[in-house]
Amino acid sequence: MENDELSMEVVEPEDAESDMEPDSGSEDEDPNSLTSSKNQKEVYLPGRALDENEELVCDESAYVMLHQASTGAPCLSFDIVPDELGSGREQYPLTAYIVAGTQAARTHVNNLIVMKMSNLHKTQNDDDDGDDDEELEDDQDEGVDREELKKPEMTCALIKHQGCVNRVRARRLGNSVFAASWSELGRVNIWNLSKQLQAVEEAPLLKQYERETATEAVRPVYTFSGHQQEGFAIDWSACADGVLATGDCRRDIHVWSPLEDGSWKVDQRPLIGHTESVEDLQWSPNERSVLASCSVDKTIRIWDCRAAPQKACMLTCENAHESDINVISWNHTEPFIASGGDDGFLHIWDLRQFQTKKPIATFKHHTDHVTTVEWNANEATVLASGGDDDQIVLWDLAVEKDADQAQAPVENEDELNKLPPQLLFIHQGQKEIKELHWHPQLPGVLLSTAHSGFNIFRTISV
Repeated sequence: MENDELSMEVVEPEDAESDMEPDSGSEDEDPNSLTSSKNQKEVYLPGRALDENEELVCDESAYVMLHQASTGAPCLSFDIVPDELGSGREQYPLTAYIVAGTQAARTHVNNLIVMKMSNLHKTQNDDDDGDDDEELEDDQDEGVDREELKKPEMTCALIKHQGCVNRVRARRLGNSVFAASWSELGRVNIWNLSKQLQAVEEAPLLKQYERETATEAVRPVYTFSGHQQEGFAIDWSACADGVLATGDCRRDIHVWSPLEDGSWKVDQRPLIGHTESVEDLQWSPNERSVLASCSVDKTIRIWDCRAAPQKACMLTCENAHESDINVISWNHTEPFIASGGDDGFLHIWDLRQFQTKKPIATFKHHTDHVTTVEWNANEATVLASGGDDDQIVLWDLAVEKDADQAQAPVENEDELNKLPPQLLFIHQGQKEIKELHWHPQLPGVLLSTAHSGFNIFRTISV
């Protein structure tokens, strides 16, 4: 993969019309308008077949920002790279850094891609864009095209990776950012991303980096080959610097601890409990030794990693889903875990009632496997889920149905009333959605990867 295969572009309304693909959706804000030959509009709900004279168009007024990016080979996984530009950034244009891993064809090279996405302007102008507009007008007076100035930019530094990247997770340790990657070849690698993050900042540095890596490939700072099979589950601890957990398709979970020499010590004794593939891992956001896992065996387990491996499992929820459990997410401030599975269910678990084996909330909106779920780090009641039904759904557990609320009549009002009141927004347009993440430093901003590429967006609902 060469850099000229990596591109980024704004999603324009006319693109959505010509491709006849849904690009967004929400029952509240009507971002997906359904139009017919009579120019009538109505709210579109996923799953409904279109008539011959109907097409979907994206209502960009439902988005504060909406951009898409392409990397050539699709990426199964990515993670947001923590930056030093500050938290709570809402001044546009925005900048974000991510690391992603490719799933290229057997005959092609796979890469870790360190990306800088910059010049991310709002999709719609409003009165709050005064300073931004003044800068653009100044440049426009000098003969520079306004639309050219607002085009997003993406700069990429590549690391050749042996095998497809099943999953990648990034963590800042001291002054450096490290990424841990699961390879389909059964190895877990840790990479220091310092050079790549420097390279994406300036064109001369990127060219120098490309010259250097053309003759000598970047090597991981540490590799663990002790897993018996490949895997997908991996997570850095938020409370203990450098502590990592990895789970494989055999059922084994290994805990890593950092050493003073910059390498890692991996406990060769796996945590004992799961009977089938471990699909996802999540460290507690506030307990250094507590870990959660989910599995194809339909269980969610909570571990205390201070105990011996055969005694580490503290809590088990059997048959938490009707089939494989693919993903879990631990709320940053509340004792809640969200889980999604092949059964299409999204469950919310209160750890204080975990032994009852009953979720405190269940949502069956997705019509296919749930492949990704994550709580918003800045809004304790807000989470997002995505799946093989090509939908990303935003939820707010704090919302309750107001029977007295007056609503304007719409043609498919009965269908809308069947939706859970906690459902805020439905985003569409991507195919085979794999993973999503809220950007912790950019309030309300979501990034997602799918077989069709990346989206980075913020809706008006969060």
